Amino acid sequence: MENIPTQSTFRHYMFFWSGQMFSLLGSMVVHFVIIWYLTETTESAVVLGFANFFFYLPMVIASPIAGVFSDRLDRKKLIIIVDSFQAIATVFLIILFTFGITDILVIFLFIALRSIFQAFHYPTVTAVVPTMVPKEKLSRINGVNFLASGIVQLIGPALAGTLLVFVSIEQALWTDVITFFIAFVPLLLIVIPKVNSEKQIKKASFTEEFKDGLKTLKVIPGVISLLIMAMLINFLIQPLSVLTSLFIYSNHAGNELEYAFVSVGIQAGIICGALLTTVKKEWKNKIAVMFYCLIMLMIGYALTGIAPYRAFIYIFIVNLAMGFVLPIINTIYQTIMQKIIPQEKFGRVSSIDSMFSMLMSPIGALIVGPLAQLMGITTIFLLSAFLGISITILMYTFSVLRKLDFDAVLDTNLTRNDNKSTIIE
Repeated sequence: MENIPTQSTFRHYMFFWSGQMFSLLGSMVVHFVIIWYLTETTESAVVLGFANFFFYLPMVIASPIAGVFSDRLDRKKLIIIVDSFQAIATVFLIILFTFGITDILVIFLFIALRSIFQAFHYPTVTAVVPTMVPKEKLSRINGVNFLASGIVQLIGPALAGTLLVFVSIEQALWTDVITFFIAFVPLLLIVIPKVNSEKQIKKASFTEEFKDGLKTLKVIPGVISLLIMAMLINFLIQPLSVLTSLFIYSNHAGNELEYAFVSVGIQAGIICGALLTTVKKEWKNKIAVMFYCLIMLMIGYALTGIAPYRAFIYIFIVNLAMGFVLPIINTIYQTIMQKIIPQEKFGRVSSIDSMFSMLMSPIGALIVGPLAQLMGITTIFLLSAFLGISITILMYTFSVLRKLDFDAVLDTNLTRNDNKSTIIE
């Protein structure tokens, strides 16, 4: 049973979305505060590596379960529940910090819990989009999401750093609770459409719906190839995610301000790229554009690795270019998935997509450190860039993606969906 978005549902979505941006801001502040606390108190790359591991692993495990629930349950109630639990977890951490209970294992547990809640939050919020936003506006809305997210990711660390100058860690963490209540108000007032009837929900078991999500991935042409590409690229960018701060500190004798300057480069690029995706109504030759942008991203990766000593302006410009292509890649990917996957199955498919895309992240986070010690950060960056360019060219040349017209695939899927209620045989 497909829901047809209207101007009314679109207005409701924009109200809901504005609250979610505040929620994201609170999450960014919490992330910065916790990572800074671990950095300052332990000065250990191993501890930071485990913090990254405990963030990714629960999300990978919980994502497929979360996706099934996002399709079976009332999405509005599910978002309210997981966001509330996340705020409660933050309150408990504040209480523990207030009484001086700051054991690292407690912090790891807190990171893992937030990861689980976010695993439920992301596919549910993502699944809401095609039920409330008209198809002709999906590409622009995805661009707006990346633009706003980029702005929040610029503001979040700056806000967190400023707060830590004037208040204690536990006081700074209250930002997450405050932004939760700001996001909670729109959520209470809007109506989120339901895509399944009670009768449909009761017919399928959890296992059957999870298998249904896997079958949907197999049936729709090109989805498996897109997923494999996302997994490989996600693995290859882990050195950049994990080692950039150490790269600036050890390879270029940089300080925290120079690291912040370099980090702003990629976020500024993301904002510029998101502005383009917001203005551009539709992308022609989506797959070709996405693959060209991936190659540009990997070239930037290599250029970062060979940066001259303390050439922070050079690194900033390279990061700006890398950040610019990220919203284009992600907007095209997300738009394709939203258009070709039936609404009533999008939650479970989105969560499985997220699970496999993130599957290599915890593994990569754990192995990057030892590899960097053995080979050097520059070598790791260059090797990852070479593999990334090679994989992108091979995928474009030999997979089915280059030959597919995803708009035609959409029309076919909608016809099959109208005739049989599902594309699953």
